[in-house]
Amino acid sequence: MLIVLYMKNRLREYRARQNLTQDDLAKKVHVTRQTIIAIENEKYNPSLELAFKLSKTFGCKIEGLFEE
Repeated sequence: MLIVLYMKNRLREYRARQNLTQDDLAKKVHVTRQTIIAIENEKYNPSLELAFKLSKTFGCKIEGLFEE
């Protein structure tokens, strides 16, 4: 039996601080809006590469965006 744990995140909060729509953020990090929605709703864990892109976009550490 496979159990998948999704990380809690503060992506929506960081995005709101910078007045970015889900579509704006998706374009900045080169993913679809659906990917951003899935991450915000904790239905998808981003790849390490995407996590780095998101943290760079918001000027914070990955640990600031995501937690176990």
